Amino acid sequence: MKQKKVLVKVIGITLLSAITIRAFSQEQQTDYENKLTPKFGIKGGVNLTNLYADDVNDEHMKVGGNVGVFAKLPITKGLSIQPEVLYSMKGSQVNYSNLLGDGKYRFNLNYVEVPVLAVINVAKNFNIHAGGYAAFLASAKIKDVDNNGDVNGVKELNKDDFQTFDYGLVGGFGFDISDVTLGARYNYGLKEIGRSGVSGQLVNNAKNSAISLYVGFAF
Repeated sequence: MKQKKVLVKVIGITLLSAITIRAFSQEQQTDYENKLTPKFGIKGGVNLTNLYADDVNDEHMKVGGNVGVFAKLPITKGLSIQPEVLYSMKGSQVNYSNLLGDGKYRFNLNYVEVPVLAVINVAKNFNIHAGGYAAFLASAKIKDVDNNGDVNGVKELNKDDFQTFDYGLVGGFGFDISDVTLGARYNYGLKEIGRSGVSGQLVNNAKNSAISLYVGFAF
């Protein structure tokens, strides 16, 4: 519940800031351009991901990657729409303790993700962005690791074990240095990732959560 409250506050502050600063926004262009110019580029970075559920606290962050392409399409001064297509690695680590021993499940969930963001320039080289994403599950794997670090088993999972589609909210900020962007964002999943069978029990019907750090190059 704390995570949800924090997310609501972050989204509220982001939207309020966007409305407040809209009249003072800068143009979506670099220093050497004299008009609004659509941009296309590549980007990549690191994901710090987790699974969240109201009744589960023993979860641990997983490090993954993200890579893909984007377009930045100016609408007016200070406002652009930015669609992206990314390959994004998500998941988590969940500890367990039962009659068979102690250990942890490592969930590796790989998605083809399509965020669509509204980008507002707060200053010439700084922007905030918010929107939503839809994602398609490309592959999934669970590793059962005991306390000694030994892998007890690896199970390949398919779309019958996890939900094929995911969707959620996105918010973040970026720094533009000419045609290079450094940014960070938070992805908040709204759909439970597990089905009602074994996968649903393992993840306690949790949802995706991810902090993404990235660098983008526009052309």
